[in-house]
Amino acid sequence: MSSKAIIVALDKPDLASAVELAKMLDPALCRVKVGKELFTSAGPAVINALHDLGFEVFLDLKFHDIPNTVAGACKAAARLGVWMLNVHASGGPAMLNAARDAIGGPSTDVPLLIAVTVLTSMDDAELAATGVSGVAADQVARLTGLANQCGLDGVVCSAHEALSVKANYPGLVSVTPGIRLASDSADDQRRVMTPERAVQNGSTYLVIGRSVTGAADPVAQLKRIQQSLTTV
Repeated sequence: MSSKAIIVALDKPDLASAVELAKMLDPALCRVKVGKELFTSAGPAVINALHDLGFEVFLDLKFHDIPNTVAGACKAAARLGVWMLNVHASGGPAMLNAARDAIGGPSTDVPLLIAVTVLTSMDDAELAATGVSGVAADQVARLTGLANQCGLDGVVCSAHEALSVKANYPGLVSVTPGIRLASDSADDQRRVMTPERAVQNGSTYLVIGRSVTGAADPVAQLKRIQQSLTTV
């Protein structure tokens, strides 16, 4: 398991609070995620500030629009020097191909481009309400195949589906939100799993938020989680 397999979600409302939290972490132990609320509030300045602190950044904006618009957004994100960015796989092959073409083929010089399959806040009933038949695992499998076909680097899925992703598409990375410690509440997530179980299931990167950011000593918590993963 990579020493920086953990991605800490900086789910803060503004630049100052995000930087304050980041300063409590260690870029040698983790990467960080910037989502919609923080980026809408702070804009590219937060990416620059996190880079100045030594962090690699996952820009989690889940682009989903017409192909030309998504291509432009991906180009703009790549210019920021982010480590990873994502789009919704349900945008379809034209959109996914446009995103891939916009930032170039997979290489060390461009961000990892990953596709969101089914949000971890959704269960089978939530998915059915959107008109998608079948269980979440089936939809994840369909969209993972599409992401692979379009040359993306990986997918966002729950840790419950990571094992199937690894078995069927070993070249793809799996980014798994919904990671909770055994003592934590699931909060607004549905398909959750502990870090140890997620790694056993084949997760490449674990997105962890409140379990780390809500701890009295976030770095100590990170070290405890990493230690728990060394025996997996």
